[in-house]
This record gives sequence, C-alpha cells and structure tokens, in this order.
Amino acid sequence: MSLPRYAEYKDSGVALLATIPAHWEPSPLKRVVALVESGVSVNAVDEPAGPDAVGVLKTSCVYSGNFSHGENKAVVAEELDRVACPVRAGTLIVSRMNTPALVGAAGLVEENADNLFLPDRLWQVHFSGAVPKFAHYWTASPSYRAQVQMACAGTSASMQNLSQDEFLRFVMPLPPKDEQTAIAAFLDRETAKIDALIAKQEKLIALLAEKRQATISHAVTRGLNPDAPMKDSGVAWLGEVPAHWSVSALSYLASLETGATPDRGEPSYWNGTIPWLKTGEINWAPICEAEEFITDAGLENSAAKIAKPGTLLMAMYGQGVTRGRVALLEIEATYNQACAAINFRSRIIPEFGRYFFMAAYDHVRDAGNETSQMNLSAGLISKIRLPVPPLDEQQAVVRFLDVETAKLDVLGAESERGITLLKERRSALIAAAVTGQIDVRNTAERAST
Repeated sequence: MSLPRYAEYKDSGVALLATIPAHWEPSPLKRVVALVESGVSVNAVDEPAGPDAVGVLKTSCVYSGNFSHGENKAVVAEELDRVACPVRAGTLIVSRMNTPALVGAAGLVEENADNLFLPDRLWQVHFSGAVPKFAHYWTASPSYRAQVQMACAGTSASMQNLSQDEFLRFVMPLPPKDEQTAIAAFLDRETAKIDALIAKQEKLIALLAEKRQATISHAVTRGLNPDAPMKDSGVAWLGEVPAHWSVSALSYLASLETGATPDRGEPSYWNGTIPWLKTGEINWAPICEAEEFITDAGLENSAAKIAKPGTLLMAMYGQGVTRGRVALLEIEATYNQACAAINFRSRIIPEFGRYFFMAAYDHVRDAGNETSQMNLSAGLISKIRLPVPPLDEQQAVVRFLDVETAKLDVLGAESERGITLLKERRSALIAAAVTGQIDVRNTAERAST
C-alpha cells in the first residue's frame, strides 16, 4: 500500500518526534489526560475471579499492546472492602512498574468490568483531549517507548518504575480529534489484515510441528517398512511394533547418572574451562557450548561428572516445558543434579535414542506427574520401555528423520521469518500513522469503493 505524505510539515521542537504535519501539535500528556487512577494491592488467591466474584488485575493483564480481563486474581473475602478503581471502558491500563521491556506497556479497555479492580502497580488513564484508541496506538510507537526508557528509574536490574509526573510530561503528536478517529479506524482495518496473515502463519507453524512429531513417532515405533508384520509391544502408548523388533527397559539399554553443582559459595570452583550444563540448556538441539564453566577444583570437590560426546542428557525437572526434554552432547561437559546422563550401550544408537525420547516426550512427562513433586528421577527414567530395532534399521530411521525433519524445519523457519516481517510491517505502519509520516485521512473512502 502506497500512502501519501501530508502537504506541509513543521519541526515539532521535540527531538523524539522530529517533524510532524503543520496542523498537528506536540502535546504533553497532562494536556490531554483527564485522570490517572491507581488501585490497591490486596490479598488474593492465584486463580481468576468468577463472574460473581471480585478480582484484582495482575500486571500481566497488559502484554503485547493488549489488555486481558482474564489476567486477574480472586480477592479474598477479608479484603473486599479495600479494593479500589474498577476497570472502565475507554481507558488505557498502563503498567507503571515492571521489567525494562514491559514497564509503560499499555492496553485499551473495550468494556466495563465492574468486578475487576486495579492494583497499585497499574494505572487507569482517562483521556479528555485525545481519542483513547489513537492514544493506544501511539503507545506502540518508538517515540513513546523512547520516552518510557528515558523516564524510568530502576529499583533493580530487573524492575523499573515510571512516575506519574514523568508520564504526564511525555509529548505525543496530536492531530485534531476527527483526524485521530480516522487514523485509529485506518489502523484498525490494516492491523486486522496483518494480524490475520500472522495467524495463518502461526497455524501453519503449528501444523508443521504436529507433522514433525507424527513423522518422528511413526518412524521410531513402526519403522520404515509399511509391510512389516507387527506385534503388540506390551506398552499401551507404543501400541504395535514390527514383529522382529524387541522392546526393553532403558535400564537394560543404557547406564544413567545424575550430575551435581559445585559449591556456589566457593569462587575457586567457578569460571574455569569445564562446561557445566543446566536443564534450561537442554532444548532438543545438539549441545556444543555451555553458559557456565567450572574449574578442576570444582569438579574434584563435588559429585559432578564429565559426560562424553554422544551422551544423551535429559532434563528431570525444570520450569514449564523443560522437564522431559533431551539433547545430545557434542562436547565433553559436566551437568547439574536436575539432569540425567543417558549413555547407551551397544543395542541403541544415541541418535535413535534421541528421536525416541522426542516421540515419547508427553509420556515421559506423565511419569513425572505420578510423583508428589512432579519431577522425574533416574529410577523413573530407567523403567521407560523402548523399541529396539536392529542397528541397521536404527541407522536408516535416523537418516530418514534427519532429512524429513530438516525439510519441515526449513518450512517452519520460512514461516517464522514471514511473521517477523509482518510484525515489523505492522509496527512501522502504526508508527508512521500516529506521527503523521503518512496521510490516511482519505483511506476510508478508498476502502469502501
């Protein structure tokens, strides 16, 4: 889409805004904001409030420029008389205290929520001299983010605070209200088109991931010969396997060891030359580097062990999706106590073992769910039963999957790049429209013809 520029521009007098259309004005927020409210932090349970309950918003209710009513916690009965500042339509919810990337983030409230209230870390901003939707789009622009970054004070490296006085000094480019409405309507239409394209690419990525997983699962449990006679594996989730394959517990196919962490309080144990791995570094891909290193003294004075290349590491516990993931070592490395090192004996090729555990990921995690701490252990892992094809078939399966997964990964990467470009286009379009670098006043007429 090629859009015209305005006929005449002027210097805004504000370095972060540069030039703006001649009939626009650079306006401090205090001239267009009628009220900035904040709530009270109250005790609440970590679950959303039901329709007949009272909730307090979480700071995560504002993310990626959107406001989500569902990000709230139910207020406990004893605190109901303390809640303040109900959520109102036509306002912006702004995060005044958050991480450096999220402080100042804003979301537009589309409808009242009489049972939801603000905590003290969020503001509710009411506008009088600006159209709320236009102001919301402006908060997605580089000029707004730059002012946030300049104004924030850091309470720590991970948390920053934005004062109300500084916020109200922010300068926004301000066209007449009818033009603000036209710009917001234009951006609604155009960003909706871009968002639809992004959604299609995200759906494609999900389908490719499903196909990848299905391809791996079929190859490691059924083999590559569709005409091979089958037999019951004796394992519910495995189902049938080729009749000439065997099925065996991991304890008969590999040795398992867990790692250790040298004393963090002893500086001489750390920042050496020996790679030391954590579960967060186990992410399916081969491991060829580490984030941390220990010294010979750290190795000798702890239960840490060196694993050789070809060892399969499994995350026994970890945040989110980490537990149950595996990765093959391409370097010698030590590892912490949350990792299990699987050293296959002669009956299993390590690469085949890796593909098997990728297929078995959900089932491995289910084994951890049976414990009170939702963790895996070497004992649980050793009981997992694997299909054992002849070695030449394992090699054929690995070669096949290397080729097929690479094809799917290329398609997935292309879609990821497409999403990145679409998001960049979306951001650039918003920035150009709200700062007057393009004139969209007549686009509604063109869109309707």
